[in-house]
Amino acid sequence: MNTIDAKDLQKAFLAGAKSLEAKKEWINELNVFPVPDGDTGTNMTMTIMSAAREVAAIENPTMENLARAISSGSLRGARGNSGVILSQLFRGFTKEIKPLDVITTTTLANAFVRATETAYKAVMKPKEGTILTVAKGMADKAVELVTETEDILEFAEKIIAHGDYVLSQTPEMLPILKQAGVVDSGGQGLMQVMKGCLDGLLGNEIDFAVEEGTAGRSQTSSRTSAVEEAEIKFGYCTEFIINVEKAYGDKEEREFKTYLESIGDSIVVVSDEDVVKVHVHTNDPGLAIQKALTYGPLSRMKIDNMREEHQERLIMDAEKKAAQQKAQDTLKADNQEQEPRKEYGFIAVSIGEGFGEIFKGIGTDYLIEGGQTMNPSTEDMLNAVEQINADTIYILPNNSNIVLAAEQAASLVEDKKIVVVPSKTVPQGITAIINFAPELSPEENKEAMMEEMSRVKTGQITYAVRNTVIDDKEIKQGDIMGLGDKGILCVGQSVMDTALDTLKAMVDESSELITIYYGADINEGTAQKLLEKAQEAFPDREIELHSGGQPIYYYLMSVE
Repeated sequence: MNTIDAKDLQKAFLAGAKSLEAKKEWINELNVFPVPDGDTGTNMTMTIMSAAREVAAIENPTMENLARAISSGSLRGARGNSGVILSQLFRGFTKEIKPLDVITTTTLANAFVRATETAYKAVMKPKEGTILTVAKGMADKAVELVTETEDILEFAEKIIAHGDYVLSQTPEMLPILKQAGVVDSGGQGLMQVMKGCLDGLLGNEIDFAVEEGTAGRSQTSSRTSAVEEAEIKFGYCTEFIINVEKAYGDKEEREFKTYLESIGDSIVVVSDEDVVKVHVHTNDPGLAIQKALTYGPLSRMKIDNMREEHQERLIMDAEKKAAQQKAQDTLKADNQEQEPRKEYGFIAVSIGEGFGEIFKGIGTDYLIEGGQTMNPSTEDMLNAVEQINADTIYILPNNSNIVLAAEQAASLVEDKKIVVVPSKTVPQGITAIINFAPELSPEENKEAMMEEMSRVKTGQITYAVRNTVIDDKEIKQGDIMGLGDKGILCVGQSVMDTALDTLKAMVDESSELITIYYGADINEGTAQKLLEKAQEAFPDREIELHSGGQPIYYYLMSVE
């Protein structure tokens, strides 16, 4: 095969998308930190599927209309840093092929180089050992091979082999990957796309159908979607609390976890003094309950049939999306008709009812549900911008994995000035808006907000989903972790103790204000106990307690 025409490219791209989709959960699990929100595979899949829907709809493909569909679809559907970088790779690649009728090895080499250059430019501080390194390695190999063969299949096989080699070396470039025992998840996702494309060119049997809604526009949970699409091995989601009355130390907890592993998966066992919270997916909830009763009486028991809920959830999600779209359309129309254009407005990415109320209370005009596990897309950002009738709109991503999508959205807006304030955590975003000054210019405000954000340290308390070693700390599945801005601060067995240890690692002589936000899995009484212990530990600091309502993270804490 010495040339690829538009029909060949259409098949190759759709095969690449399907290949990534099939492996997305495996890629999610390559997340370095063992937190329950690894979503690289899902973000990249939703990005490429946004383009795949447009590509699949083209009946008479040409290089020009395919290039437009791939670039535009992935650009607007991009989610997370990995998704944005993937969209930029496609953007550069399609610019090279757009004016042509057929693709040769020379075309591919030029397109690979242009793709890599475009992606590197999109990232402010490119880091080696990532998807960028893998892409560059394949581009360099393509340039080397272009004088050796005109056979596209041979060319592609050698490039993919080299890409796999570069991917295998990513742990040598990023020590954190080596310590965690994984390769870069974004690079792995890119290789899945490449291998799928080759399968498409080879004519291997592939289902090219792209379901509508694979990468929806509304702010739904990407992890929920992944669970819905996966085969349900254990049918009952079982949760309860053990009110411990008998001996329950480290030995008993290990034995209990081992038993739960023998009857199910998705196991979380969190011990806090004389209370143990348990979550397990199993086919026989009675076995888990019987074992738990040997330690004490149970409360807050909840058993859900996940298989039965599967269809109901799909229907509910469809109805929710339709209602959200209708509400957005109505709000947009009302804003245009009733509200005069104002000088500035704010968009914040938030998750949890409590945080939503806080952002609204400090002047946020539009909230995008998102954050960990559910990174909003570039198109979500654009839809939000449309709702605000203002000359200047500030976007607070509040997550390092959403900043690139926000910046990409900003580059696509022409009738309003968009200022992306690169907040990496929700507490940083709150501080940024509080320090907004109407009398300053957008540039001066961004600088002032970023300066104030730099004074904010953020801590997050969650649980580990697998065994690993990070920052020389041995972590077991179910352990409680305190995450700081630059890594894991501490690991423990108790949510309360780990939260206090995290604060102790964050507070220094210059610290004045501590703010604790408790999540959906923590009741107000328990949060008050943490507040009291924090007041004992830091009597000369001002300490505030608020309901954040966030999932997954028991507490978010900020120190300023």
